[in-house]
Amino acid sequence: MKITIVDSYALNPGDLSWDGFESVGEVEIYKSTKDEELIARCRDTDAVLTNKVRFTRETMEKLPRLKYIGVTATGTNIIDAEAAAEMGIIVTNVPEYSTDGVAETVFSFIFELSRNTAAHSEMVKRGGWQESGCFSAPRFPIQELGGKRLGIIGMGHIGARVAALGEAFGMEIVYTSRSRKEEAEEKGYSQLELTELLSTSDFVTLHVPLTAETENMIGMQELRMMKKSAFLINTARGALIDEDALYQALSEGIISGAGLDVMREEPPQKPSSLFSLPQCLITPHIAWSAKETRQRLMNAALENLVSFIIGTPKNIVRN
Repeated sequence: MKITIVDSYALNPGDLSWDGFESVGEVEIYKSTKDEELIARCRDTDAVLTNKVRFTRETMEKLPRLKYIGVTATGTNIIDAEAAAEMGIIVTNVPEYSTDGVAETVFSFIFELSRNTAAHSEMVKRGGWQESGCFSAPRFPIQELGGKRLGIIGMGHIGARVAALGEAFGMEIVYTSRSRKEEAEEKGYSQLELTELLSTSDFVTLHVPLTAETENMIGMQELRMMKKSAFLINTARGALIDEDALYQALSEGIISGAGLDVMREEPPQKPSSLFSLPQCLITPHIAWSAKETRQRLMNAALENLVSFIIGTPKNIVRN
């Protein structure tokens, strides 16, 4: 079996091993692949692994040997699943591999937004502590998390993990979900309508997939519902938030701050207006990228491929 990995670098920039894949077939590895290179690189392949390279109907029609596409991610919007099913191509993904990493990233934003650690460190390095003449020199707002309300939009695996971490810090947990969550109710979490969650939460964090219904679900109307002291966090998909509205809300003090690990355009082709705002923390889509997380993802992707080879495919993406 010939296996082609079309964009290896995000999953494995060099600190992991491809040995497991090489044990089950002939493997060709490309750090990245442009659209115009894709057909030539995959023309004679039986199985493809992709993270962000798109496979459209037109592309797959030109790859007659292709029988398997393994998405090395949870989201599968890069694949035309309907076309793949019509052509008999099995598509798989890797659910739940990044739960801990994403939840921990949410709290990295919460800690920084509530404690201003980096700002205080920079103040010290500029001489501010020495100039203060005092053993303790807080210059930026600091708050405790105990008793604060954490509003979670989407109570799936990641949302539930975020809730557990928030509970450990003494936060009050509220959430919105399309369905009733018995485990959340058993833990004493309150299910609210979105409007009430937004208007009463100190921290709001997004954990829903990007669909036609959720795109721009946080716009100016929703931002105006939030408390002036509140913070918004997004580690899910950039297009869940209207970024122009967020810029306006932060600039005008409608909310206090935001933490974004994702943006509508990744990477941004030009500087976003949000880059100019110190109260908006932005990281380059790294919540999933700890070595432990990527190793878990690689192991699961290999297991998906092996399951396909032996005739018992798992984690199949349905159209």
